[in-house]
Formats: sequence, structure tokens, C-alpha cells
Amino acid sequence: MVRPLTHPDRTPAPDDIQLVVLDMAGTTVADGGLVEEAFEAAARSLGVAPGSAEHARQLAYVRATMGESKISVFRHLFGDEPTARRANAAFETAYGELVDGGRIAPVDGAREAIEALRAAGRTVVLSTGFARITQDALLAALGWQDLADLTLCPADAGGRGRPYPDMVLTALLHTRATDSVRRIAVAGDTSYDMLSGRRAGAGIVAGVLTGAHDRAQLESAGATHVLGSVAELPALLGVV
Repeated sequence: MVRPLTHPDRTPAPDDIQLVVLDMAGTTVADGGLVEEAFEAAARSLGVAPGSAEHARQLAYVRATMGESKISVFRHLFGDEPTARRANAAFETAYGELVDGGRIAPVDGAREAIEALRAAGRTVVLSTGFARITQDALLAALGWQDLADLTLCPADAGGRGRPYPDMVLTALLHTRATDSVRRIAVAGDTSYDMLSGRRAGAGIVAGVLTGAHDRAQLESAGATHVLGSVAELPALLGVV
């Protein structure tokens, strides 16, 4: 029997949430600014000199759009598709090398939060704006290959990453964890994570303060809650 939401227009009760979609870098994974380092490597490969006005303009855009799929960022910065793809390939290669160098770690309490949510019967999906090869490198470096129920990158959702709702909705379609988007919780560290969750109709869209954007940015993008870190998410969802 399908149990209806008591108040479909309001924030759902904690036990209503059945699917949790979590961002990776900045939310569950601390990468120490590797996105910017990898971007600089990609920019150099295309002749954009560090310290130049063009480099500063591009870096500002990268910071403002943290959370968006990286190929979309490079399409905006470089205009034509072949150049954007070269930049994205250089970025993914540089980021993968930095990951292999041991420069990442879990956000404190992230693994435990995911394990607690799954033990309580919630389905957990890890999503990212990176390409699959980079996401897999992150998961392997952390030993997280089997930590979540499902992992998603933009290619798994037809190529559109955040701020589109596609990855959240793909998580729902692939897992069939719930009968309503209102029973989904989304958590991330960027405005684009918040926009994606809101556009998907998620009942809870939680910003975390361990990554790129601050409280004001997260709230202006539609966060229903702002947490110190993802470690606080189980308590928000009634898992103790």
C-alpha cells in the first residue's frame, strides 16, 4: 500500500525520507582545493597563463560554478565544443593524478553517516559533476566502491549535470527507492547542488559548510537546511 505524504507542500517528516542523494567533493570528500589546481593545469594546456586577466576571469567562473558538471563549465569558458573537450580531458587527467597522489580524504564523519543512513533503511546515492573515470578514481582512493547503493555522474543522467535535476531524478528512477520526489533528501556544498535538488522537487535540500559556498549562497539557492557537515545529516533525518 502506498502511504501518502501527510502534508505534501511542507518539509517531510524525517521518516518520510527514503532516498538520499549526496554530492562528493566538498560534501563527503575533502579534496583540499584540487578542483582549482586541476583547472589551472587545464588552462595552461590551452595557453591561458596563470596570473593573466583571462586566467583570473576563468578561475572566478570556476569558483562561482562549483558543483556544475565540468564539461559544461569548459563549454562556457572556451565556447567551442572541441576546445571544451580538450580542456575537460586535461582537467580530468590532472585531477586524477592529484587523487592518485593521496591528496583526498573523507569529510569527517561522512562514511559513518552513509553507513548509518543505509543501516536505517535509507537508500544512498553518491553523485558528482566529474566524469565517470574521475569518480571511480575517487571511490577507489577512498575504498568506497561499495559504500553507497549507487554512484552517478552526469553521463549516467544523459549528460546533464547540476544545476539540472537530472541526476537526482536518475537516482530515483534507478533505485526506485520511493514513490515521491518529496521523499528525497539532497545534500551538497554548492549553490548548484541546492538548485538541482529544488528543481527535482526533493523534500529536503541540505547545504553543508565543508566546501565551496557559504551559508548565504546556499540559502539563496534554496537550501531548506544548512548543516555544519554531512555528519549532521542522519540526525536531521531522524537516524540516531
